[in-house]
Amino acid sequence: MSTVITSVDRHSPAHRAGIREGERLLEINGHQILDVLDYRFYGYDPQCRLALEQSDGTTRQVDVRKAEGQDLGLNFDTYLMDEMRPCSNHCIFCFVDQMPPNMRQSLYFKDDDARLSFLLGNYITLTNISPREARRIMELHISPINVSVHTTDPQLHCTMLGNKDARQSLEYMRQFAQAGIEMNGQIVVCPGWNDGEQLRRTMSDIMEMGFASCSVVPVGLTKYRQGLAKLQPVDRDSARSIIAIAEEYGQKCLEQLGTRLFFCADELFLKAELPLPQEEYYEGFGQLENGVGMLRSLEVDFMAALEDQQLPAVPSPFTIATGVAAAPFLQQLLDRAKARLPGLRGQVIAVVNDFFGHTIDVAGLLTGQDISRQLQGKDLGDRVLIPLHMLRHGETVFLDDYTVDRLSQELGTTVEVVGTEGGDLADALFAGR
Repeated sequence: MSTVITSVDRHSPAHRAGIREGERLLEINGHQILDVLDYRFYGYDPQCRLALEQSDGTTRQVDVRKAEGQDLGLNFDTYLMDEMRPCSNHCIFCFVDQMPPNMRQSLYFKDDDARLSFLLGNYITLTNISPREARRIMELHISPINVSVHTTDPQLHCTMLGNKDARQSLEYMRQFAQAGIEMNGQIVVCPGWNDGEQLRRTMSDIMEMGFASCSVVPVGLTKYRQGLAKLQPVDRDSARSIIAIAEEYGQKCLEQLGTRLFFCADELFLKAELPLPQEEYYEGFGQLENGVGMLRSLEVDFMAALEDQQLPAVPSPFTIATGVAAAPFLQQLLDRAKARLPGLRGQVIAVVNDFFGHTIDVAGLLTGQDISRQLQGKDLGDRVLIPLHMLRHGETVFLDDYTVDRLSQELGTTVEVVGTEGGDLADALFAGR
């Protein structure tokens, strides 16, 4: 069962209170425990009375004293204490539906779990929560909730999400707004569907519902769209139109709310062939996970770190491998670094995404095989630098299951994974032999 205790952390409050592995957690302070949100919220208090079911079916009560907010120290079979909930939508722009066949099974799983929104920052559509869960969010004041909005036109919302019941999620957004739940939004813009006047309507409604922030990102289309809705990629002109609408409403929000609220992803500015906004635009870079301000943040940190760098006696030549979209920007950073320390030797190579299709031009979706194929035979220097977000979280594996070690062997040189901060990039460029 999901609330069966699989282990108890040594020296934790639960361990000191004598709670044992194999018991099932039933209640904390009289509240039924069904999943990790119940456990986290009802276990927050400094004094907790736990109702436990033992292996023979009898129950007992245990009082636990601890610091406020300190974890009880109980572990369960899964992080959520429950199964992860799969998405019930069939969004017309879903990236998972555009994946090539025969990849690892985990890449085809679509989650839409409200608990992961709060705990990990995942974006959800709110089509997968029950009225009980909606009430719990409001009663426990669970914040923030990250919501994939896309459009607030009820019929279009249902059509784009491929779910005839999706309009209920719009009602949940309004209920959460009235309950004071902080929400961050995301709009994936599909030209001809939710741009233009539809985008204006959505932004107006998001303002009214009091969202804290909202990212505006272009739809990503791979070459594997057989049998799916006909969608057009965001091009130069449509990107400029989207940015103009976001700027129009951003200015309204600045005047009325003191925040821009709507933030365009870096990819939109690159597609529009417009300069990236200055640091102030991003208001602290709160939407970095959606690709909003990643390049500007990288530049700010990189230039600050550059002041502290010294050229080693024998600089190690390098190649930066990145996506087509970010390559010109990284070249500018490299040029500035070379201007400060002329002995620096390196180059930027833009890798074309043959695996997913050339309309996908961001570094995070590059595969090991494309990098290998396009860099083999080139003078790469002593090492190839790749960004951390090319790899599976916490591992050294690309989307196509290429490992960093395999790529290094095929290129005949060291492949170094560079962290996401500008200081990480500066440190990597200035490494010596």
